[in-house]
Amino acid sequence: MVSSESLSESAAPPPKKYGVTKPLSLAGPTEADLQRNAELEKFLRESELYESEEETARREEVLRRLDEIVKQWVKQLTRQRGYTDQMVEDANAIIVTFGSYRLGVHGPGADVDTLCVGPSYVNREEDFFVLLHDILAEMEEVRELQPVPDAHVPVMKFKFQGISIDLLYASITLLVIPEDLDISDQSILYNVDGPTVRSLNGCRVADQILKLVPNAKHFRTTLRCLKFWAKRRGVYSNVTGFLGGVNWALLVARICQFYPNAIPSMLVSRFFRVYTQWRWPNPVMLCPIEEDELGFLVWDPRKNPKDRTHHMPIITPAYPCMNSSYNVSPSTLRVMMDQFQIGNKICEDVELNKAQWPALFEHYFFFEAYKNYLQVEIVAADNGDLLAWKGWVESRLRQLTLKIERDTNGTLQCHPYPNEFVDMSKPCPHCTFFMGLQRQKGVKVQEGQQFDIRGTVDEFKQDVSMYSYWRPGMDIYVSHVPRREIPAYVFPDGYKRPRQSRNTIQHTPETDAKGCMSSEERRSKRKQETHTVDVQSDKLPKRASISPQDIGSVSPASVSSRSGGSSQIITPEESLQEVKTAGLQNQSSDDKSTEDTGEQKPCISE
Repeated sequence: MVSSESLSESAAPPPKKYGVTKPLSLAGPTEADLQRNAELEKFLRESELYESEEETARREEVLRRLDEIVKQWVKQLTRQRGYTDQMVEDANAIIVTFGSYRLGVHGPGADVDTLCVGPSYVNREEDFFVLLHDILAEMEEVRELQPVPDAHVPVMKFKFQGISIDLLYASITLLVIPEDLDISDQSILYNVDGPTVRSLNGCRVADQILKLVPNAKHFRTTLRCLKFWAKRRGVYSNVTGFLGGVNWALLVARICQFYPNAIPSMLVSRFFRVYTQWRWPNPVMLCPIEEDELGFLVWDPRKNPKDRTHHMPIITPAYPCMNSSYNVSPSTLRVMMDQFQIGNKICEDVELNKAQWPALFEHYFFFEAYKNYLQVEIVAADNGDLLAWKGWVESRLRQLTLKIERDTNGTLQCHPYPNEFVDMSKPCPHCTFFMGLQRQKGVKVQEGQQFDIRGTVDEFKQDVSMYSYWRPGMDIYVSHVPRREIPAYVFPDGYKRPRQSRNTIQHTPETDAKGCMSSEERRSKRKQETHTVDVQSDKLPKRASISPQDIGSVSPASVSSRSGGSSQIITPEESLQEVKTAGLQNQSSDDKSTEDTGEQKPCISE
């Protein structure tokens, strides 16, 4: 005889499937979780991660004004091109947001990512980057206007009434743009070019993320928390090879799918638990990758050889699905895995009441982490030139990391630091970036062996010098700096200072109009640029942290045949049980869409 209890269990509906796999756990919060969550949210508020009502109102007003400006701009173009009075009256463009603002996780002073959608007869090259640019340039409210037409996603950057704006443009195949245009509708992509698809994708991805997470409120709090952590730990920057806003959003959204009933304090902990054990380059995906008759290229390592070279694929959920993290290199992946391990250990201590949440968000002391650094100094004749020149050089820094890895066969690892530094004692426009250098762990070298990267640096400088908009005064200096000679201006108050070098360079007031130094000083500085690194002096000080998992860089196509050889990770019993329950070791037949594209959930060693 079957009991009513057994009958109700057998009749219970299967757990809802979020994303491409079943959840890892359906557990909700305990009383202890609720207490930790209250403490976490209190810490986030005290850290001033939420903007004031006054700043919110200012952003809304700026967006309203920007919407008015693009509407007038399109009507003006429509009239100039001889369209009928009715067409002029109906002519329209709209401003839509994407990124952190659309996701609802922006903080005080953050940029607002915006997209202008216009009709088919208003183009990007002349109408947007020339005519609209000139309109904005004449406005008193607009400052620091910087067009970047040659970017992968063409953009105009500026400040409007003090609010930083990134403005993209998409011309779609409609004569009249409706106010209630549905950006998520796939038909919007008909007969548009690649830059337009990429421009539209930001809005489409943000909308899809919010649709695919079980609880948008918990997602937002968790994402706000993880973005803050990434910035504190120096791993928030897409351009230098780490992860940017959309990458972190996708990683957090996947954790929300794995744990649909968890609250933010639980999700933060699970974030580190999962990604310390993720077998990259298995992709992170929120939904199956869809093909479409539109024919746009989608991420697929089975068909596209270039996709097999990606080290940390994080796939966007809107068609056409792309890898949002193609900038990640072996070195930056190593740095992020190291930080994930540290974060995981702290979260374990928080759950055991051995640590408090502020410990997770401590600043990363970059200038104490390595014995050797590369210093990349950028100078220009004026602030306008520096803004453009710095943007170009910063976008190429990732190439310097890749070239060093290539020319040393990966034995010299680079850690580019995403923050820039300015020496306030210098009278001219300039900024400086740094890269930490260290020998790959476990590689045997001869005593006294040095890495000679002069040719590599020269090649990088040659590439950078090909800048189409180069102007006199734009220059770049790359030099090897031992830790003891790191300049004092990189250490703000409250940071631990290393010993001052006895050979500190004294800056003199003699400068020319083109940069920070006279011609004689420039020649002298170039002579001082040395690019040899003594690997014997590159031993790191002992730190109270756990070592990152060894990562093998293999193509997604070969992941399915990979077995054994992975580092053993000691994990909490709870996560082991979750793995067994969810069946991570073997993909089930109803997860075929995941298997086809290479995604596997993190496989945890027992």
